[in-house]
Amino acid sequence: MKFQFEIADCGRTVEVQRQAQGYRVVVDGRTRLVDAVRVGAQGWSLIVRDAVTDEALSVEATVAPQNGNGSVDVYIDGHRITVAQRTGLGRRTRAAEGAEGAGPQRVLAPMPGKVVRLLVGAGDEVQPRQGLVVVEAMKMENELRAARAGRVKDVFVQEGQSVEAGTALLVVE
Repeated sequence: MKFQFEIADCGRTVEVQRQAQGYRVVVDGRTRLVDAVRVGAQGWSLIVRDAVTDEALSVEATVAPQNGNGSVDVYIDGHRITVAQRTGLGRRTRAAEGAEGAGPQRVLAPMPGKVVRLLVGAGDEVQPRQGLVVVEAMKMENELRAARAGRVKDVFVQEGQSVEAGTALLVVE
């Protein structure tokens, strides 16, 4: 199957073919062989082998859906990479996608960690891209932000609390 993705704000063509052991993945013409094993609800353990050089790399990744806009955040070695599938309707910014979303925005922990700072409280008004909560994971602090303007309806965690990947942290309406 061939896909068009926006990966870290760059357009990429990705072709994925299932094989007897793993997947053959071609990204912008470069082929890799990938053996993938799911670890927990959002984690993946990958062995990525370059098809030309035969060099292999072990990668641990966490994939967390963004709040209602169809994108996912991929966390590798404490770095966040945003991935969105292109639909052929033209390029749209993530800010525009978040602003158009309907319904409450549930902010979820992207990976297991500890809530180190709550930047908002219930009833606070927030703007797009405003910091909401900081979660420390793998010795990195990750600031989770609002996708669109709204009001904080509920806060489900407190500073110092440990959370699992996918735990609801707060809701913005």
